[in-house]
Amino acid sequence: MSINEYSKSLLLTYTAKNHPLHIEEAINTEMPYEEFLSSLLLREVEYRKENRLKKRLVNAKFPYKKYLVDFDKTLYGKKTGKMINSFGSLAFMEKGENIILIGNPGTGKTHLAIALGIEACMQDKRVLFTKIPNLVTDLREAMSSNQLNYFRKKFEKYDLVILDELGYVSFDKDGNEMLFNLLSNRNDTGSIIVTTNLVFERWDEIFKDPILTGALVDRLAHKSYVIDMSRESYRIKETKDWMEKNVGQNSTE
Repeated sequence: MSINEYSKSLLLTYTAKNHPLHIEEAINTEMPYEEFLSSLLLREVEYRKENRLKKRLVNAKFPYKKYLVDFDKTLYGKKTGKMINSFGSLAFMEKGENIILIGNPGTGKTHLAIALGIEACMQDKRVLFTKIPNLVTDLREAMSSNQLNYFRKKFEKYDLVILDELGYVSFDKDGNEMLFNLLSNRNDTGSIIVTTNLVFERWDEIFKDPILTGALVDRLAHKSYVIDMSRESYRIKETKDWMEKNVGQNSTE
């Protein structure tokens, strides 16, 4: 068998494709055998890590990519900024803790949630991003196809689940109960990040049941970092800046 065939048999994809280049480089530079083999295996490992990260990002279903390095923590005050900065270590995931981001639309909640999710993917964690209304729809479809138990088990296996936009849509009794049960079970198996435009006192506007709402808040908030991100919407600020720049220019013409 050839090197290419051996590599494919061992699932060494990078080696199968690129070993001729490495061999040529080793000959031209008179590279020692051990260094050649170490270099080739290192590239194989890096290639697998890159592919695994790509797969993690695709499976996470992020609507777009945002990174912690681009997140301006100074907009939220010293104490909150320090807390946000500490999340980057993902220590909260090691402890099975949750993060609840509360604030009006356009204040960076989803940006921060996605950035933490991508950081988790980069550390080879399994992540799921979903908007709450979409999650309820998926639950209904799973129930109608008798796949609800499978859906729950899969949901619980993620290292981190990001639930976006809690509070924008309310649900009927069945939807509320399915969501409550799913999140209650999940809360014992891994970390959750929730973004919401509603303070806890208003969560009963979504779930329509004070007892169920109280139980869910108690379970989620019991081991959570609750971050108030309320401030002027960055979308409004960008619009104002654009108008000042463009309208100002037009008025001088």
